[in-house]
Amino acid sequence: MTGARSGSGQAGGGRVPPPRTVPGGLELPPARVPAGPADGEDITDGLETAYWAVHDGASAKASVREILGRLPQIVRQVGALAWRADRRSTVLVVVLQLASAAMAAFGLVASVGVLRELFGSGPTPDRIRAALPQLLLVAGLLSLRALLEAGVATAEAKLTPSIRVALESEFYTLAAQVRLEAVEDPDWHDTVHRASDRGLFYARQIVGNVVALAAAALDILGTASVLAVLHPVLILMLPLSVLPVGAAAVRSARDRFHSYMRWNAMQRRLRVFTWLLLDQDSAAELRSTTAQPALLAEHRRVAGRVAAEDTRLGLSAARIGLAGRAAGGLGAGLTYAALCLMLLDGWIPLAVGAGAVLAIQTGRASLTTFVNLAHLVFENALWVSDLLAVQAHCRTLLPRAGGRPAPRVVEEIRLDEVTFTYPGKDAPALDGVTLTLKAGETVAFVGVNGSGKSTCAKLLAGLYDPAAGTVRWNGADAQEFDGVSLQQRVAMVLQQPAHFPFTALANITVSRGTITDADPEAAHRAATASGADQVIATLPDTWTTLLSKRFRGGQQLSAGQWAKIAVARGIYKDAPVLLLDEPTASMDPKAEHAVYQSVLQGPRRPGQITVLISHRLASVTDCDRIYVFDSGKITESGTHQELMEKRGEYAEMFTLQASGYHEAPTGTEGS
Repeated sequence: MTGARSGSGQAGGGRVPPPRTVPGGLELPPARVPAGPADGEDITDGLETAYWAVHDGASAKASVREILGRLPQIVRQVGALAWRADRRSTVLVVVLQLASAAMAAFGLVASVGVLRELFGSGPTPDRIRAALPQLLLVAGLLSLRALLEAGVATAEAKLTPSIRVALESEFYTLAAQVRLEAVEDPDWHDTVHRASDRGLFYARQIVGNVVALAAAALDILGTASVLAVLHPVLILMLPLSVLPVGAAAVRSARDRFHSYMRWNAMQRRLRVFTWLLLDQDSAAELRSTTAQPALLAEHRRVAGRVAAEDTRLGLSAARIGLAGRAAGGLGAGLTYAALCLMLLDGWIPLAVGAGAVLAIQTGRASLTTFVNLAHLVFENALWVSDLLAVQAHCRTLLPRAGGRPAPRVVEEIRLDEVTFTYPGKDAPALDGVTLTLKAGETVAFVGVNGSGKSTCAKLLAGLYDPAAGTVRWNGADAQEFDGVSLQQRVAMVLQQPAHFPFTALANITVSRGTITDADPEAAHRAATASGADQVIATLPDTWTTLLSKRFRGGQQLSAGQWAKIAVARGIYKDAPVLLLDEPTASMDPKAEHAVYQSVLQGPRRPGQITVLISHRLASVTDCDRIYVFDSGKITESGTHQELMEKRGEYAEMFTLQASGYHEAPTGTEGS
């Protein structure tokens, strides 16, 4: 048997290569390595910033001037989003919010009037009776403000969902239609998922935060206006009282953001072990290697570090809170001392002093709210700006639109000196490829992995545009056609097809752009031709069975069963060009033979061009023409017989594969 196999290998021209050697050799590994940072090291240092966390904590790093300088631009940006989404609700929010702030200011003035009457001269019953009209006015103004704030909340409840729907619809429409090379770019993948995960979320949050921020700012302005009416000198009292509070609020907000960043990074490291312990893909190997104790030990160690950090952060928050209250108390003490001096010197009457205290307390509360919201809105706006930037970038990556429709009948497709290089790669995936496909032909692309077969198929499908050279359909440059219409003329079946969580029928009909409507006879023919009919017949509800365990009663298929569904999907599309890229790699030999018999020899659309990509060369022997790819170039082409007679690369690969199926002579000594 050994001799027979050796002879076969030599006949095929194959030779087992010697082991690779590393220049200089490889040193022995250490006897022990740490699972993570040592106890004295920062547990977060070894973690890269996740794509979805690039803006977290940005407000803690920005200066107060930067945050305040950016706020007008943020308000305009959010206002523009709101105006496009729902103009009526936007106007209502603005008008009602302004009216609410005015009511707050009027209410403060009316409260001073009440105090003036109460602290005026005369018997107490007379002072109370004189204050009743002002008391009623205060109550009325407060009630009116409550109604206005309810109106703001109602308009905001209509506005925020409108903005969400508009942004989500535009974002997903753009992201789902960008060209394939963009989706395959890891940088684009990160940015678009960051925009989806965080940008859309904060776009929903920022509307309410901006409204609340504007309300706090208007309350501060209203307070300052009331103090100016009471006595111009009282304006100087407002900074004396509120600036210490504002400084403490800034420090507290920044510490909270820094704390969140640190806590979040440690939780990410902890989740590394959590995922491994719970992940389905690693479950079998985790158990076979009995690695659970090692992972659990490291999980406990990191969890202890997280607990210690939680304690540190809690103590830090308590210290900052104490310092903030102390600073606020000092500012309040200085303010009240200044007021007492003004009262003693007769600058202001007692009623005005009491009103000033009330106004300053209101201003302090409004400023604290403003500081916290300003930090929050600043950071939210970075995510929203990121979302809008991703949308703008996606618009530059859309397929060609506006060209003439691709032909419905394809007589010939020709690639002429086509070159294509993937983003970030130096070597071209295709390098000067020229070939011709004619209607009614079945053509095979063969070659080693990375030789350019699949890339060439994707250019034929209009998923990529060539960097150089031309792809011509019926003599016309494919780049003159509308991109979507070109893709509609091609049915492509991939080695790893999409597992759509739809019904079995929808998994087939989706190739024509629908998951609800079907051509029953065409769907049945496609399923029968691919062997998917046998899969569907065994499902609980046959055609209407959901193919996903995410749903109650859903079914999960094996890789080979999914492959049959995918082939049926390609056949059902009934396109003039059918591309099959290793569609049977996960099928058993019997199923694979049935599919190739159907595709290559069964009834097909008249004039259809069929391109088959396969590593199993026995399946391509009946093709009208075979193209051999190597390093992005076509090195050989012809029929199976012509290529075998050339005794070139194809003949060597075919002979090497065939040798594995040769039976050893019976009774061979040593067998």
